[in-house]
Amino acid sequence: MSANRRIKMEMDIFKNKYPILALTGPRQSGKTTFLKTQFTEYEYVNLENLDLRKFATDDPNGFLAQYDKYVIFDEAQRVPHLFSYLQTKVDEDKIMGQYILSGSQNFHLMQNITQSLAGRVALFKLLPFDISEMQEANWLNDDYAINLQKGFYPAIYDRNIPSKAFYSNYIQTYVERDLSELIHVKNLKQFRNFISLCAARTGQLLNLNSLANECGISQPTAKSWISVLESSYIVYQLQPYFSNFNKRVTKSSKLYFYDTGLLCFLLKLNDAESVKLSALKGSLFENFVINEYIKKNYHNNLLLDVWFWRDAVGHEVDLIWQNSEVINLVEIKASETIMTDMFKGLTYFEKLKPDLIQSKAIVHTGLFNQQRTLGKVMSWKEIVL
Repeated sequence: MSANRRIKMEMDIFKNKYPILALTGPRQSGKTTFLKTQFTEYEYVNLENLDLRKFATDDPNGFLAQYDKYVIFDEAQRVPHLFSYLQTKVDEDKIMGQYILSGSQNFHLMQNITQSLAGRVALFKLLPFDISEMQEANWLNDDYAINLQKGFYPAIYDRNIPSKAFYSNYIQTYVERDLSELIHVKNLKQFRNFISLCAARTGQLLNLNSLANECGISQPTAKSWISVLESSYIVYQLQPYFSNFNKRVTKSSKLYFYDTGLLCFLLKLNDAESVKLSALKGSLFENFVINEYIKKNYHNNLLLDVWFWRDAVGHEVDLIWQNSEVINLVEIKASETIMTDMFKGLTYFEKLKPDLIQSKAIVHTGLFNQQRTLGKVMSWKEIVL
């Protein structure tokens, strides 16, 4: 059994508006399976195939004459100069939805797209399964910690691969291979240590100097490595919300992992119980919930802005997401017991910007929802945007 992916509906809309669609995302997030099974009206061409790659490289005009419309080019970054020919081709043909591009090396794929195909491409991101996709496939457990620890990569569920085995292999074959092509890591052990140090800082303000010092590398190297982890969809930075507040606000970003299963593997948390007993339980649950907002945003192509907010004296909102001109506040609590004072950060922020606030919510580890005077109480299973 395979889960239906939410992003299909959005891609169907935009294939009538753009000549090219491009699908990016982490390695193993299910891009190839999704494209082959959900876009059956398209011919599938994998440019990892040496013969096809040589044809595209040596005779791009002949190649595009043969594969002239309704074609998926997977691993498209393997033939960089093909993008210039695609530009000419789609400009002449004026066929909407003519090509779909995908690839596992997102940095190179996006570099080629921005250089040659700007304005002709609708971009989409396919991340590991979101909660609604897991629910539809009947893979979601009622215990948040089981899902958090197991992770959300399709192969774990489609092929029933034990998560520890999957992530061990993922680190060795994908993360290290991808990154070695982007940067020259002289000390692989040091780089692995860097990723683990990032895992221990999930949900924290990113301090590159501290991270570099602890890892024994320079600050520019740490910055470069973070950038590569971002382009490979391993980590992302949540930016702070800025406005004309009277008090000084935090200007550093916060670091999160795109998948909590990989995060738990790096932290050596091998089961749900170890997640619940971990000193990082609050940060892990925060990462888990923010990921769900990020996934829903991308999979439904909502194009919403998301931030966090913190001021100099410790007032904080874990997540702010903007819908049109109004903003929504989210507090994330690794608890099933909801106390009134848990709303204090949301209430404080609302007083600063009373005309902007559309909703206030606390997301918790339990399965119940409530509407309270101060705001909504929302189960992690019921997150909505």
